[in-house]
Amino acid sequence: MSLNRTEKAAVIEEITSQLESAQSIIVAEYRGLDVAAVTVLRKNAREAGVYLRVLKNTLVRRALKDTNFEGLTEQLTGPLMYAISDDPVSAAKVLSAFSKANDKLVVKAGALPNSVLDPNGVKALATMPSREELLSKLLGTMQAPIAQFVRTLNEVPTKFVRGLAAVRDQKQGSEA
Repeated sequence: MSLNRTEKAAVIEEITSQLESAQSIIVAEYRGLDVAAVTVLRKNAREAGVYLRVLKNTLVRRALKDTNFEGLTEQLTGPLMYAISDDPVSAAKVLSAFSKANDKLVVKAGALPNSVLDPNGVKALATMPSREELLSKLLGTMQAPIAQFVRTLNEVPTKFVRGLAAVRDQKQGSEA
């Protein structure tokens, strides 16, 4: 079913609003996927915070014009599914993980602001840790010296109390 001019303008506006905060776009060919598989993929994408939609390539080309992702327009051929995310790696992770289980979903290309990725680049991006993982590792690294310092400070009175208890036990043993 074709869209009229106002519906096309609405779709372009929706894509443009998604691109304003986007850090990555991943494009995959979905030819041969059944409805159940696409439903599972959409559920996975929604849980990861990824905007996933099948769109007309001409409308996406118009939305990409004059953005940081304009270099991706050369890759837009065939029936494509677009994954757009605010996190640079989450869209790549969702589509790469799904394509491992379903060989009919083929990742064709991707884009980060001002750079285009080939399928191998998208796979490499999918193996990188997400922003939340990196922040948790950073926090753990920053917290480790403080935690060790607190343990060290706590050990001094603990050793003192153990020493007093040993002296007490020794005196009680000699009196008995």
